[in-house]
Amino acid sequence: MKFSEWLDEFDATSETQVPCGACTACCTSSQFVHIEPDETDALAHVPAALRFPAPGLPVGHVVLGYDERGHCPMLVEGRCSIYEHRPRTCRTYDCRVFAVTGVSPEGQPAIAARVDQWHFDVDDQERWDRVRAAVPAAGPPIERALRALGPSPGSGLAEDHRDEQRPDQRR
Repeated sequence: MKFSEWLDEFDATSETQVPCGACTACCTSSQFVHIEPDETDALAHVPAALRFPAPGLPVGHVVLGYDERGHCPMLVEGRCSIYEHRPRTCRTYDCRVFAVTGVSPEGQPAIAARVDQWHFDVDDQERWDRVRAAVPAAGPPIERALRALGPSPGSGLAEDHRDEQRPDQRR
């Protein structure tokens, strides 16, 4: 897969065509799945007993937890039982962001193993280097990877965040 083609098409907010195949790493990695109030189809297919109010978010936002093994309760016999109706979080999750940015999905060995299988043909070394240099040093791994990829689809550049710094931190 060519790095520049993937990056040009990448959009963290849209449903990407992630070639998951039979991979269920994200479904078996103790992840909470956020479901927004406008996701009526997903909400209709996730039993109410499995939904919990999302901490820190407005009423109506819920999360789907995981079982004692760290598996999504909608994963049945190794497959998503609501695949055609799955939440937006599941539709937009793309573990390739870790491979592109060099960020390790800490504490999630199944995702890390899948990430190790992704290989990109680096056809734009300058852009590749800019993305990797844009990775923040701190924060949850998925947030670090997404911030490095930038706010606009396919840009591959993080916005200039100088305005987020205190004046004494600016150069």
